[in-house]
Amino acid sequence: MVLHRIEIETKKRVEIIDITKVVQEKVWESDLHHGIVLVFTKHTTTGLLINEAERNLIEDFKDNLARLFPKELKYHHNSIDRNAVAHLSAGLLLNTELMIPVESGELQLGPWQRILFVELDGPRHRKVYVMVCPCPEMPEE
Repeated sequence: MVLHRIEIETKKRVEIIDITKVVQEKVWESDLHHGIVLVFTKHTTTGLLINEAERNLIEDFKDNLARLFPKELKYHHNSIDRNAVAHLSAGLLLNTELMIPVESGELQLGPWQRILFVELDGPRHRKVYVMVCPCPEMPEE
């Protein structure tokens, strides 16, 4: 197993960043042929998802998060950090980790699937961990 760290500088309060290319590069650096990649964000106001990275869809994600958790509502946690919406969005709707199979050194994502990092309390410096886990060769079909 190999553990990599990706550092991300977010620029906006809410931002969705395609990290697929960086994760794939970590797989290649690890010389993994067959196995699983675990992608993990260590922040409670960020999340991960697999979906399309189409610009309009990204805006739809942001708009719907805002509708689900309006900033104007009273949130108990806001008495501490004023970021309850970020915690609720991440904790109730997003993943802290993703597992993606690897075959012949390539992430096994569908043609439109991308690994998306979701910032909900930026701008900030963030860390995402990528654990590359080998498994035995897959038998030929």
